[in-house]
Amino acid sequence: MPAIQSRILPSPLGKIIVCATEQGLCLLEFVGSKRIEREQQDLQRLLQRPLVVGDNIHLQQTEAELGEYFSGCRQQFSVALHTPSTPFQAAVWQALQTIPYGKTVSYQEQANRIGKPTAVRAVANANGANRVSIIIPCHRVIRESGIIGGYRWQRGRKMAILAHELGDTDDA
Repeated sequence: MPAIQSRILPSPLGKIIVCATEQGLCLLEFVGSKRIEREQQDLQRLLQRPLVVGDNIHLQQTEAELGEYFSGCRQQFSVALHTPSTPFQAAVWQALQTIPYGKTVSYQEQANRIGKPTAVRAVANANGANRVSIIIPCHRVIRESGIIGGYRWQRGRKMAILAHELGDTDDA
């Protein structure tokens, strides 16, 4: 079975590590995250294949699409994803991808979207388990009070990504 290919890409918010199989992108994580090593080990275990430095069509497409996103020319991503998950996580992550660019929803709204209105905490946990930052836009979910809330890739990055999508800054 082919290996998981891995590269590091530059971004306005810091270096990003991206990993993909022949099926699609499976990791997009900011370098410096405390979870990178664990996420890579989890992917190797879940997909039963080694992770190597390399390249493939999905990594090339991710690089191009991220460049377009950060330059303000792309609002939706089309790169194939290969995101092993539980059925609940898959539903949550699919719902994340329906939140329009430049918009936010609350965790309660997201729970409602998947038909689980009492599962707000579980939805928040599934958002936090997302391995594909930006492309699966967990940054678009905020607290019902309007407070940004946490973000596993640093709250400041979440604020910068949201500001970028709202057109409030030229920095991201």
